[in-house]
Amino acid sequence: MDIKLQNILQKVQKPARYSGGEYKQIVKDKSAGLLRVAYCFPDTYEIGMSNLGLRILYGLLNARDDVWCERVFAPWGDMEALMRENAIPLYGLESGDSIRDFDIVSFSLGTELSYTTVLNMLDLGGIPVKAKDRSDDDPLIIAGGMCAFNPEPLADFIDLFVIGEGEEVLGEIIEAYKLAKSQGVNKTDFLEAASAIGGVYVPSRYDVAYNDNGTVEKIVPQRGVPLPVEKRFVTDFDAAYFPTDTIIPSTGIVHDRVVLELFRGCVRGCRFCQAGHITRPVRARSPETLTRQAIESIQNSGYDEITLSSLSTSDYGGLFPLCDQLLDWCESRKVSLSLPSLRADNFSVELMERVQKVRKSGLTFAPEAGSQRLRDVINKNVTEDELLNTCAIAFSGGWNGVKLYFMLGLPTETDEDVLAIAELSRAVLDTWKRTAKNKHRGVRITVSTSCFVPKPHTPFQRELQVTMAEYQRRVDLLRDALKSSKAITYNWHTPETSFIEATLARGDRRIGAVIESAWRQGAYLDTWSEYFSLERWLQSFEQCGLDPAFYATRERAADELLPWRVVSSGVSEDHFRCERERAQANQITPDCREQCSACGVAELATGGVCHGQK
Repeated sequence: MDIKLQNILQKVQKPARYSGGEYKQIVKDKSAGLLRVAYCFPDTYEIGMSNLGLRILYGLLNARDDVWCERVFAPWGDMEALMRENAIPLYGLESGDSIRDFDIVSFSLGTELSYTTVLNMLDLGGIPVKAKDRSDDDPLIIAGGMCAFNPEPLADFIDLFVIGEGEEVLGEIIEAYKLAKSQGVNKTDFLEAASAIGGVYVPSRYDVAYNDNGTVEKIVPQRGVPLPVEKRFVTDFDAAYFPTDTIIPSTGIVHDRVVLELFRGCVRGCRFCQAGHITRPVRARSPETLTRQAIESIQNSGYDEITLSSLSTSDYGGLFPLCDQLLDWCESRKVSLSLPSLRADNFSVELMERVQKVRKSGLTFAPEAGSQRLRDVINKNVTEDELLNTCAIAFSGGWNGVKLYFMLGLPTETDEDVLAIAELSRAVLDTWKRTAKNKHRGVRITVSTSCFVPKPHTPFQRELQVTMAEYQRRVDLLRDALKSSKAITYNWHTPETSFIEATLARGDRRIGAVIESAWRQGAYLDTWSEYFSLERWLQSFEQCGLDPAFYATRERAADELLPWRVVSSGVSEDHFRCERERAQANQITPDCREQCSACGVAELATGGVCHGQK
C-alpha cells in the first residue's frame, strides 16, 4: 500500500472502506497483459458491496483468464478531501492502481442521484469528465444499470451504455475492445463497431433536435445504428452465473448476508414501477438450483442468514418447496431465512410458519395507496381485506409489528385517498387488537410515505409529479390524521430529493450541463442527506437556462417524443398508452399468469412466449 495512503487512512472514518485486502478478493498478475476493468459503484463501500449485481459481474468477469476486474467505490467526504490534498487518485481496491490506468471504467447506475458522483469519481481518477475531452489514451467509459434506460442525461460523459442485463453483452464488448486494441483502432472507430452489438447504445452516434417549446423534435441515428436500441437479457436464468464463493467484507455493509436471486422480472404490472417493466420477461431459477447455491454460499461465507430476493418474492412458484429444502439444511445450523418483497394477497399461515422457524424477521408490505380506487388506478391488485387478513395471520402467529409503505402524489390522488391511508393504518391496529397472540408486548405499526416519481418505460412515464409544496401539504394532512394513534409511527421522505430525481429521470441531453454545473459547485453523494443541497441544484438549473419544473411537474402530451425513446425495454409504447388509459378509467389489468396483456416482451423471449404466460 502506498505510504501516503497508509497515512491518511489513520485520519478517516471507516478506513476499511478503502484498504482492500478482504478475504476472497481476486488479485491477478497485472504483468500478464490482462484487460483491466474498473467496476465503479457511485456510492460508498457499504452500499456497493451490498449490491448483488456488483458481485455477479465481478465474479463473472474475473472468471475469464484474460480479464482482471477490480472494485472502485466513492470515498466519503473526509477521504475524498485527503485524497485530493495528497494527490492520491481514485484507485482499484485490489491493486491500488489509479482508475486512469485501466482499459475500461464501468459505472453501475442504480439511482439518478448518483450522477454527480459519477463525474466526481472520474475527476478524482484524473479522467476528463466529458467524452469529447478524452483521448485514445484514456480508458473507455461505460455505464449500465436501471438508470441506463434513460441514458440521455449522461450522454455527454459516457462513451457507451449497456441497456439491460450485462452478463452476456459485457463479454461481447470486451471481445470487440480486445480486437480493436490489437488492430490499433482508435476509440471513434471502436465505438462505431461497438454500436452494432445488441444492447449497446453509443450516444455520440445519435443527434437530437429540439422544438421551440423545449420538447424533443427528432432523434437522428447515424448510418448503421439502431433506433431504438433493444435491451439485452439472459434467457436461461437457471443456468446463469451466480457467485457462491464471493468476497467477505472486512467491515459492516448494509446487507451482510447471503442474497439469493429467485427470479427476474415481475408479472404484476404495477403502473408506477419501472423495475417491473424493464426486467420483463419473468425468468426463474429452480428450487434445486437455488438450494444448491444457498448451501454453497453459506458454506463458503459463514453467514447465518439467507435473503430470498426478487421484485415480489411470494410470487415465486416454487417458494414452498424451496423453503422446505432450505430449512431441512438451515434449521439445525441456525441459519435463518428472510423474505422481503412479500405481497399482502398471497401471504399464508404456511409461509409464516416456515419463515419463523429459526428467527422471526420483520414484516413489510407496500399497499402503495390507501383507497381501493387508487390501488386500482396504479394496478396494485391488493384489497383492504387481503391486507387485513394477512396482518391477522401475522399477529396471531406472534408478530407485533408491521411496516406499511405508501406513495403520495400518485396520478388522480385526492385528499380522500390521502386520508384513506390513515383509515387503513387504524384498521391494521384494530386487527392487532382483535387477533394478537402477545398483546402484552404492544404493537408498532410504521407508516412511511414517499413522493411519486414518474419514471421512463412505465405507463405513468407521461404523468406529472406534484410540486414539493403540494406533497408537503399532503404529508401534513396525513400526519394530522394519524396524531391520535400512538401505536402508529409516521415517517415521510422529504420532497426535495424526489423533485431532483424526477428532473434527472425524465431528462434529455441538455440536463448534462446541469449535472456538470451542480458537480462543479460541490454536488456529490447526493443520495445522502448530509451532502444533498436543493439550492445548489436549483442554481445549476438557473445557470444553464433550464426550468426543473419542465422535467418534473409537467405532464407529457400523448404525442410528445420522449428522450428515452433511443432505447427500448421491450414493452411497447402501445401497451404503455393502453395501461395509462385503463388507469384513468380506474381499471385493473390481471397479472401475466392470469392473462397476457400483450405488452410486447413475448416477442423478445425464447419461442415468443414469456414466462408469465405459462
